[in-house]
Amino acid sequence: MQAGADNEMATYSEYVIAQSLEEAYALNQKRSSAIVAGNMWLRQCGRVCRTAVDLSALGLCGIEEQAEAFIVGAMTPLRAMETHKGLNDAFTGAFKSAFAPIVGTQFRQTATVGGSVYARFGFSDVSALLLALDARVLCYHRGEVPLARYQQEAWDRDIVTHIRIPKGRTAACESVRLSATDFPVLVCAASAGADGLRIVLGARPGRAVLVAEGLRKDDADWERLADGVTLGTNARASQAYRRKIAPVLMERAARACWGKEG
Repeated sequence: MQAGADNEMATYSEYVIAQSLEEAYALNQKRSSAIVAGNMWLRQCGRVCRTAVDLSALGLCGIEEQAEAFIVGAMTPLRAMETHKGLNDAFTGAFKSAFAPIVGTQFRQTATVGGSVYARFGFSDVSALLLALDARVLCYHRGEVPLARYQQEAWDRDIVTHIRIPKGRTAACESVRLSATDFPVLVCAASAGADGLRIVLGARPGRAVLVAEGLRKDDADWERLADGVTLGTNARASQAYRRKIAPVLMERAARACWGKEG
């Protein structure tokens, strides 16, 4: 599920709409297979696959609110999360503000949260916000895995079925882009709760990482925290530029979270 540099279209010999998770998991154990979620990035990777496994018939699309968490099906479009009243009420509008800048509305109607989480994209606003909220990844074979751990692991052949997002936190997301619908130069997501502040940097460029947790207002040294994060250079920005803006984005996101606490 990685976007290829050459933007060639992926090709498949066989397209299977799985009728059960058991069938999808069995098919996906072959190296020649690929899971199709939203298919927004996979189709551009230039990969040649024998079997594309479609999860759309498995009832994995939807957002369920429970007493202590939201359970989001892996096939849920980003747009559904962006506009979901319950999610935005619970997390102080963070899903709307974080997801709205991603490409365009048509794209977000099709791209799925499971595809974004599984792919572990280095430019992902989605993973940055979910990581800040201490989300859990529910996998068919492995069960529940903290996103903080899942995010740093290698790709495997398990299937993401749901994302569990615990309640009880305020949240905010800040990003810098060269243009409104471009990939981010840098993303900072934060959430605050009884256990303090969690703060995440993404698009470093690289997978989103947890910069700090349990942070209190008196302990906030944004320059020091930014110095502890590996930042790099790509076509969108230099390492030096990212190093300059990282403390600013972290402070803005943190202040937004703390301000929302009342």
